[in-house]
Amino acid sequence: MTDSGRAPSAAGAAVGRRIGIGLMYGLWRPRVLGAWRVPSTGPVILAVNHSHGIDGPMLMGTAPRPVHFLIKKEAFVGPLDPFLRGIGQLKVDRSTADRKAITDALGVLEDGGVLGIFPEGTRGEGDFASLRAGLAYFAVRSGAPVVPVAVLGSTDRHSRLTSAVPPLRARVDVVFGDAFEAGDGSGRRTRKALDEATVQIQERLTAHLDRARRLTGR
Repeated sequence: MTDSGRAPSAAGAAVGRRIGIGLMYGLWRPRVLGAWRVPSTGPVILAVNHSHGIDGPMLMGTAPRPVHFLIKKEAFVGPLDPFLRGIGQLKVDRSTADRKAITDALGVLEDGGVLGIFPEGTRGEGDFASLRAGLAYFAVRSGAPVVPVAVLGSTDRHSRLTSAVPPLRARVDVVFGDAFEAGDGSGRRTRKALDEATVQIQERLTAHLDRARRLTGR
């Protein structure tokens, strides 16, 4: 449950997707490859590289299904707080084991929804070089397949108006990879099992990113 006592809103996430479609396609030129690889029903985890602030909204507007993202609590300030909650996004305190965020995220998957995660934990090089164990935990505990996603081009150039976003009408590539299941299928959540799942996930995500770069020429 969220802080307000309500489960993450599937209808809100659908509204967020429509907003994302309008903004992302209105401001930039997304090129989406492999969206058919996202299972059309059932729980799914989208594991996204993260090098720019628009990566999350870009995925919300290009994924074939509404996405509930785990978003750092620092983003939930002022009017953004009720807005992000209203479109089904999940607030997470990255400095601790945030039980509310964990419950919300597992609730999304239990309800057959799509959970979006930046497995690197924070914005960086976007190369999946350093993964946190959270993604492995959610994948192993829920049994949901993981779909790797590479967002490429968001940092190539900056707008002349502000360095915070790419130039208007710039092309951004969003490449979806093949779904896979993490862990050994036993559902074990020991430290050893999660560490092994994290290594497995990192190998799959890094391989997908390499393929996406070759495919797009980025």
